[in-house]
Amino acid sequence: MAEGFIAAIKTADVPVNGMVAVNVNGSRVTVANVQGVYYAFDDECTHEQCSLAEGDLAGTTVTCMCHGAEFDVRSGQVLAPPAVVPVRVYRTRVEGDALHIEI
Repeated sequence: MAEGFIAAIKTADVPVNGMVAVNVNGSRVTVANVQGVYYAFDDECTHEQCSLAEGDLAGTTVTCMCHGAEFDVRSGQVLAPPAVVPVRVYRTRVEGDALHIEI
């Protein structure tokens, strides 16, 4: 296993087209499953620190439940205000039935 990748969650625990927040080395990270492709990004919205895992996922866009900021789960880029700062994204890989996140 490459240095820096940490087993974070079983792939079966992240529903297709759904999101789950996990704790990875003390960081709260959201894992999104978009049609079997996994993305990981900071759980905290950069606008007002709401949990993105509690928001809505439509394709590769996550919408924060608090004020409607939108982010691209692939890049972390802001797609709609009020957020202006992107969220940090993490590389992922699947090994067996586990999703690993690079921290």
